[in-house]
Formats: sequence, C-alpha cells, structure tokens
Amino acid sequence: MFQSFVMKNDRIAFNSKAWSLLVAVGVCFSASSIAQAQSVCLPSPRLMTTMPMGGQVGTTVEIKIAGEHFQDLDGLSFSHSGITATKKLDDKGEVVPNVYVVAIAGDCPLGIYEARVMTRLGVSSSRAFNVGSLPETTRATTNTTLETAVPLAVNSLCNAVMTKQAIDYYTFEAKKDQRIVVDCAAKGIDSKLNAVLVIADEQGNDLLVERRGGALDFTAPADGKYVIKVHELTYSGGNYYFYRLALTEAAPGQTVPRLPSTHSVSSFSWPPVGLSNDAASKEVEPNSKQPEAQKITLPCDIAGSFFPAADVDVFEFTAKKGETWWIEVASERLGLPTDPSIVVQQIKGEGADETRTDLVELTDIASPVKVSSNGYSYDGPPYNAGSTDILGKMEIKEDGKYRLQLTDLFGGTRNNPKNVYRLIVRKAKPDFALVGWALHFTLRNGDRNALSKPIALRGGATMPIEVVVIRRDGFNEEINLEMSNLPSGVTAAGLKIPAGKSRGIMLVTADQDAPRGLSSAVFVGKSSINGKPVTRPVEFASMAWPVPNAWSEIPSPRLMADLPVSVGESEKAPVSIASSEDKVWEVTAGQKLTIPLTTILHSDFSGNKISLKTFGAGFDKNPAFDLALDSDKSEVTLDLSKLKTVPGEYQIAFYGSAVAKFQYNPKAVAAAEIALKQTEEMESALEKEALALAKLAKSASKDNQPTANKLAQTATTKHKAMAAKVVANDKKLKTATATAKPKDIVDIVVSKPIRIRVLATEEIVKK
Repeated sequence: MFQSFVMKNDRIAFNSKAWSLLVAVGVCFSASSIAQAQSVCLPSPRLMTTMPMGGQVGTTVEIKIAGEHFQDLDGLSFSHSGITATKKLDDKGEVVPNVYVVAIAGDCPLGIYEARVMTRLGVSSSRAFNVGSLPETTRATTNTTLETAVPLAVNSLCNAVMTKQAIDYYTFEAKKDQRIVVDCAAKGIDSKLNAVLVIADEQGNDLLVERRGGALDFTAPADGKYVIKVHELTYSGGNYYFYRLALTEAAPGQTVPRLPSTHSVSSFSWPPVGLSNDAASKEVEPNSKQPEAQKITLPCDIAGSFFPAADVDVFEFTAKKGETWWIEVASERLGLPTDPSIVVQQIKGEGADETRTDLVELTDIASPVKVSSNGYSYDGPPYNAGSTDILGKMEIKEDGKYRLQLTDLFGGTRNNPKNVYRLIVRKAKPDFALVGWALHFTLRNGDRNALSKPIALRGGATMPIEVVVIRRDGFNEEINLEMSNLPSGVTAAGLKIPAGKSRGIMLVTADQDAPRGLSSAVFVGKSSINGKPVTRPVEFASMAWPVPNAWSEIPSPRLMADLPVSVGESEKAPVSIASSEDKVWEVTAGQKLTIPLTTILHSDFSGNKISLKTFGAGFDKNPAFDLALDSDKSEVTLDLSKLKTVPGEYQIAFYGSAVAKFQYNPKAVAAAEIALKQTEEMESALEKEALALAKLAKSASKDNQPTANKLAQTATTKHKAMAAKVVANDKKLKTATATAKPKDIVDIVVSKPIRIRVLATEEIVKK
C-alpha cells in the first residue's frame, strides 16, 4: 500500500576562501581539497540484492546476495526473529560464497522485513525481504520471446530480474469468466523497476495494460492460455531491476490486497496514537454537490475514497462560536498517489438565498524543517518529512452551519476506488511523531551523493542522526531523545528538540577500542503532555539505494523496520575529537567557558586544520572556530554573554568536515603479502620436488619406471597448481594494494558529546 517518497539530494558548495561554511548544515571544509576530492563519505557496507527477494511462510529458501564492501561476511540477519539464515555448504562441507539457506517460520507474520549482513566494517544497509503466503518460484531461464514464455500456475508467485531492453513473457491457463489478479511488486520492495504489466491473448495481442504501478484485474473471456508481459517503462533492466510477479484467483467482488510494500518517509506521522484501525463511519454517496452534502456531527472519523475521477466529497455539520477543531486527513501517508485539499465554508440562508463564506482552507502538512529549494539538498536535508496530507486547525467564529469540502487536487484523471482516505475532525489531542536519518552533506557543485548510511561505526567515530518532529494539535513542549540497547563500547547522547522547535540531533559514539558488535537499538523521544510523561518511537529512514550522482538518478528514501547499530572494529575513525576530561563542565550564565580538546588522528589529511561549528540548543549560535589537525591539543571558548544561554543542563558537540587521505582495508595488503609469500615458498619447494622426481624417473629401473613416472607427474601437477595460486595471489596483492592506495574522501566529523551545566549566579553563591 505504500509508495516511495522522492527525496532531494546533495550538492557541494565551495568558493575561493580556504574554508567555507556549508549552507544549512554549516559543515566547513577546504575548497581546494574538496575540488580535488575523489569521493564523499567513508566506505560503508551495503546489501544491494537478494535473489530471490522473499519466500513463502513456513518454507526454506536459498538466497544469493550481492553488495558493496563485503569483506569478512558474518551471518545474514533479518528484522524478525521468525526468519533465520545459515551459510550454505557444498558437497565437501565448504561454505558457498554469498549463499544462505533461509528458514521462514510457520508463524512468521506476512509482510516485509529488513535483510542485512554483518561485515568487516559493521552492519550493512538493508534490502527488503518479503514473506508471503503463495508458493514461490525463481525464474531460471531467459523468457524474452513469446516462444520462451515461462508458464506460471495460478495462485503462485515468481521472483525475477527484468531483462534489459526486452520484455519478459509468462503464460497462465484460465477458464472462461475466471477472475485473475496480476500484481507486480517492484518499487515497493526497493527495486529500481517502473513496471509495465500487460495481459495478452495466446498470440500476444494486448488485452489489458497497466503502466502506473497498479495491479491488473482480469476476467478471462474464454477458456485458454493467456500471456503476461512485463517490461520497464523505459526498457531499463539488470540486477537492480528485480520484481515479484503474483497471480491470484479471486471471486467476483472479492478484494485482493496488493503485495506488501515498504513505507514512505512521510508515513511516520500516521496514525495518531490510540486511533482505531477502522473508522467510526463511512462516506455515503452521493455527496459531491452542495445540496447532497452528507450530514455529520463533530467529532467524526470517516473513511472515504476519491472516486470517481474528480470526486468532491461534501460534509455538513453545525458548530458553535469559540469551538476549535483539528482536522487531519490521511491518504498519501497510506501510500497512495493523492493530494488531499479541504475548504470549510460557513453556510447562511437556504436555497436560492444560500451564501457560502470561506472559513479555512487546508492543504499539505509542511516539512518540519526546510527542504531543498531546487531539487538538491544544498539548503536543506535530503529527506522530506512533510506530506501532501492534511493536519490543521479550524476555529469557529460564529454559531451556525458549515460545510467541509474534500477533494484530491490532482484527482481529475484518477479513477481508482482504491484511492481512499481517512478524515478525522477532533478536539485538540496534543501529541508528536518523530523521524530520524543519518545526517547528510548539504554540498554544492561537486559530488551529488544520496547515500544509504547504515550505523556501522569505526572505533572513535561519532555518527550524527538528524531528528525532526511533526507536532500535532498544538503540542509545543521540548523533546528529549534517547537511544538504548547499544553494542558494548557504544554510547548515545540526545541533543534535545527545544520547545517549539522542530529539529534535534542524536549522537552515536564508539569508543576507540570498542569491540566488534551488533544490536537492535531502541530509539525514542520523551516529553510531557498535559503534565504526564509520554514516550514516542523515533522512526528511522534511509536511502533505498546509494546514489553517487543524483544528476543521473532520483534517490528514494524509505522508513526502516528496525535500527541496528554496529561496530566493525577493523578500522578507526580518521579523526576523533573529545574534551580532555569526561565530566560535566560548569559555567556561570553570562561568563566564558574554555574547554580543552584532545584530537586523535588515524589518517593523514588534506590541510592542517578543520573549521567546526556547534550542535546543541543554547550553543548552536557559537561562531565557527578552527581546530588544528597537526596537534593533539586545542581548546574552544564559549562566550555565554553573547550566546545568552540560560541556566540548565546541556549537551553539545562540535562538527565540520575534513578531507582524509583514506586507505581502504590496508590489512588486506598485509594478508595478501603473507599469502603470496607462503604460496611462493610452497611453489619453490614443489618445483624442486618435481625436478628431483623427474630426474629420478629418468634413472629408474624398468620395473620402477611406471611408479617413478607417476610420482613425477603428480609432483609436476601439484607444482603447476601452486604456480597458478602464486599468480592468483599476486593478482590479489596488486588489487589490495591499489585499493588501499590513499584516496581523498571528505566526510562529516563530529566530536564526542560534551556535557555542560550552566549555573545561575545564586547557585554559585550557595556553593
């Protein structure tokens, strides 16, 4: 039911100054270094594909995976305990690379889950994994012609990859008047495929076509064989264009649910806490004209649909002066391509004397923070937490009769009864919803990255997570952010969302010597509503695909089902910054606080300094300052008289960006050198042995000749095999050496969180 949400992506900005501030995020960097930079963001492990993309509940299926930065793979894991995986072994008991045997428990709920692997660098990004009820197959042959069409059974599902610049053909048998629903999961399971579905007759003549991602509802006109054609809208294809094709038999009038889909980022704000799954009442047609307005009483909870095309639903109610009502509509957040709009009018008079006066017009739920103004995120984050749905206030100025008119702004050509909505009119129920994502660069005129960023920490690294809030029905309190259930050696510090504000930061830090580990974190926001403490989950969003250049591809983020946090252990952060003492730093309001800083380097850098700004309410207006990279000691002074920070407890961090001369997996070079040396020594020994046995064979007696020749031949064969290993290991060493060659990579640098207590003057007197 859910659709992907198109995100804004990154751009790089620089000018003639040696160091310039990044727009919006404010991360600073060297212009000359960035101009020469080869890449943005340190390497992260990413799971790119699984084949197949799911399985039938209660069965076992073999899954082959592929990804980026996949050294030292541990187990394949899932976001539900009912799905488990073990490495596949061949007939000799050896591990088959990148192949797992996945068992799906019989009581595992149907739906979509996350699949990930643990690697040398930590946990990978995820790929959607589907658990369904239909028997499944995986297409094993080419089917790009009518003659090579793959036969499918009704009430089954086929996993496949779209053939580039071609059409995939399938056939099925149907009886006259048999109803068959053909559905294709693609975008909703992280695929890059924009699927076009066609049902044709046995000769391939088209009977029914769907080009907008919908399902085909087909009733067979006669007994016989029918053809399904699948192709990409622009005829693209390849491993990233995978799909799940399902054929389901349905009775007349039966509702067949769509194949499950991932959730868009905008859906995090729905539903309100405590809302029932089913609406209290339904829209009743006809109600498209003013005289036909459906009579309702407030409060109300109504389920309806934008159907037929250009549908207008009108609801009439009475209200009293001074009443305040909150109106919320969900439709786009249900994964539908809709854009609800509401106009409420006061009605006076009857019949020909009726007059209508606009009271309020409501449209989109605005993003909590400013998003990109030009399609790239140079002046805002690469995620949009807003929605085309509605959440707004209606204040009644006068006793009387009112009409609420609800439409889909772009529904003039949409004629689909499945474009439903939920309309709620209620008294204020203040609350909030939270969503977070790994902080991205907001850069101009260079690398336009929109990358998935799994929380795969290097030792000494601090990863910032940006958190935004949708405030419901006038809620205006501050929100504290907390993360728990973290791996050993990992801590998290939440930089709160201040009262009335929309943005906070969660900082996740790995100790310098944090051991390799993985856990599923619990991420929440805490506040109070009407004096009572409340806790709400923070949904986590990530890019469905790493997009290195957003000029060539539109990024699409989505919500994750869980939030794994990991430490890779094999690498350290290029630079770690922390206060010299792990303590609460105290300062009197209006005074200056000087904090000594310690810098630990594990890499060379372009330039000898980094410009830092400050995260944290109360201190975020602190001017940027330079931190030397050629010294392990420095300090920063915070002037509270200029910041006007009021007494209280605070957490802050310093952040910027730097260009590291990063070496990828240098340990692989050492390992390859050892492997090459060992094989060279073995090859040399085997060569000597082979030569010696060949010499003995020549001088052997006639009776011993066959045995001697066999021994010499065996030795020669072993030598040739080892010589081939030498060549292979030499190639591996050259590859590892080239890969480990220092490369300029610009990345966000964040200090370890720092705690500050601002004291009032009277507190100092008491002490």
